[in-house]
Amino acid sequence: MAPMVNQEARNRTIGIGDIHGHLKALAGLIDLINPKPQDILVFLGDYINRGPDSKGVLQFLIDLKQRCNVVCILGNHEEMMINAYADPTPSTMDWFLENGGDTTLQSYGGAKNFSLVPQAHKNFLLSLPLYYETDQHFFIHANYDYDVNLMDIDSNTALWHSLDNRPRKHISRKTAILGHTPQMNGKILNLEYLIYIDTGCGFGGKLSGSEVLSKNILGKCWQVDEQGQEAM
Repeated sequence: MAPMVNQEARNRTIGIGDIHGHLKALAGLIDLINPKPQDILVFLGDYINRGPDSKGVLQFLIDLKQRCNVVCILGNHEEMMINAYADPTPSTMDWFLENGGDTTLQSYGGAKNFSLVPQAHKNFLLSLPLYYETDQHFFIHANYDYDVNLMDIDSNTALWHSLDNRPRKHISRKTAILGHTPQMNGKILNLEYLIYIDTGCGFGGKLSGSEVLSKNILGKCWQVDEQGQEAM
């Protein structure tokens, strides 16, 4: 007789879609997932902008690292904030503010600059990698070039190219887990070699998390609305 698998003891890898400043959604989703110390939570970027509490979201993610394994990758909205902080000229700053950066700075107290942003949050943003890779999957914010090794991926493709530019299966033969392009029907889009788990949080949609099993197989999925209530 085959031994039974203790589901609670299994190391879970869980991908989580774009948050866009919605702390209540993030907190509600983590409550549902109830991560254990051995779990790996992979956040796909776009933690800030649009929603009311980007400051709270970043602090929550920093604190969550004390509870389980947390991997946060870079999104295009974080790139905009990093660029505006590094070079606060009208072109970079206006681009950031026009894409929801105004609400992000308001969450820190309303200054129209980065003077109220804690150094820990700046360090967090500067530490974000472009992708995360496992034996069977890679997690990247927006897109990839199918014939380019991940270590050589162009950041513009990785952070900005939407589902409209749908690539072929990556040369690594691994399944790609992506955010960025919101699925406004509220459903995770599983194209077998491509899985999109951004379900529109920040646009009135849902925040989704899904356990990633082998290749294109997903395990349990959790969803909440922007107020953190479980979504059906």
